[in-house]
Amino acid sequence: MTPRKIRDFLNDMISSIDLTQEFIAGLTFKTFEDDQKTIFAVSRAIEIIGEASKQIPKEICEQYSAIPWKAIAGMRDKMIHHYFGVNLKILWNTVNNDLPVLKPELLKILNNLTD
Repeated sequence: MTPRKIRDFLNDMISSIDLTQEFIAGLTFKTFEDDQKTIFAVSRAIEIIGEASKQIPKEICEQYSAIPWKAIAGMRDKMIHHYFGVNLKILWNTVNNDLPVLKPELLKILNNLTD
């Protein structure tokens, strides 16, 4: 198996952001919190985003320091280790407010990468 590259991890993050947007399209918070399948799917996508973020080299994180890399990884850790304590309001706000802002920043990194 060939080793994964930075580009692969960024694409994982972007794809997972896109999936979260598909999962919640047309939902209100009330319908979201009552839909266990969507909660599970969104949670998994957040885990992937956080895990992929941990694979981005320190130099890139420093170069793009406006991205809250530690917070992204930290949310993943909370999702993995405290699943039953996940605050659905925070999850909802992350998907609706934070991820749409994160995606263009990740695309910027992707476009600036040289292979």
